[in-house]
Amino acid sequence: MSNDQDSTADILSRIRSGDRRALARAITRVESTRADHRAQADALIEAALPFAGKAMRLGITGTPGVGKSTFIEASGLHLVDKGHHVAVLAVDPSSPVAGGAILGDKTRMEHLARHPKAYIRPSPSSGSLGGVARRTRDIMVLVEAAGFDIVLVETVGVGQSETAVAGMVDLFMLLLAPGGGDDLQGIKKGVVELADMLVVNKADGDLKSAAERAKRDYSQALHLLRPRSDGWSVPVVTCSSAKGDGIADVWDTVASFHQRISDSGGLIARRADQAGKALWQAVEDALIDDVRRSSAVAAVREETESQARSGILSPRLAAKRVLEAYWGYSPIEEGP
Repeated sequence: MSNDQDSTADILSRIRSGDRRALARAITRVESTRADHRAQADALIEAALPFAGKAMRLGITGTPGVGKSTFIEASGLHLVDKGHHVAVLAVDPSSPVAGGAILGDKTRMEHLARHPKAYIRPSPSSGSLGGVARRTRDIMVLVEAAGFDIVLVETVGVGQSETAVAGMVDLFMLLLAPGGGDDLQGIKKGVVELADMLVVNKADGDLKSAAERAKRDYSQALHLLRPRSDGWSVPVVTCSSAKGDGIADVWDTVASFHQRISDSGGLIARRADQAGKALWQAVEDALIDDVRRSSAVAAVREETESQARSGILSPRLAAKRVLEAYWGYSPIEEGP
């Protein structure tokens, strides 16, 4: 994508032929907020769709300090050694004020970043979660069209980013640190319910026995939760990303899961459900963006927001006033 006049077909041809520069520039267009760049990106995504969808998509989350970067690098190196082409994408909705990754993923995974069969792309570190997730879905299409057959999507931020990532992958993996018992209380039930697989990392040295205890504790706790996928008992496995021990077993389990849902039709159903939800999320995001940009809304926004903050108006009635300014009427019904 050397200039804005390059045709969609030319850009896609270069991406398909393995041109990393063309891929990087195409992703930059996807991430751009400029209207002309977005139009180019939309045309490119549409053209790339027939060449995407064949990769294995995996989401990986875990609390800070659990070793996600080390695990992803060890996993990526294992996979490329097996002949795969691996793309690593990050979903980070955090702002510089709220926190988040400051160093890029290429700094965190320097060995994998240098491998010719790997591609690492961090997301912008600010912006709404919906926007970041939407861009990540589009970037996934581009890297799959570029020939990457395994896409790892990492949650860098916290909060609802886990739900966003789980909504765009085939398998969602929760990475855990050694520990059990009381440590279970620190893991959000909602995140565990999203997981197709739990991996206890750092199972080496003095922590090896603790990792085995954690495996037993988490396995027992999972009996109280309904699995995300029918016919699949969520496994708990251990590994040492630093030493590479157990990484092959982790990916054998991943392959077994992916084969099972592929054979049963569950993969097609999951992706179809994700696409349907993403459609309506995109509609919501577009409407919200348009409302925020509206000059009519801008005229009442400051006063309305001030009244809502001070309690003069309820948030619901304040929203009604905003929508009346935008549409000339409000779909919010009168009443409490």
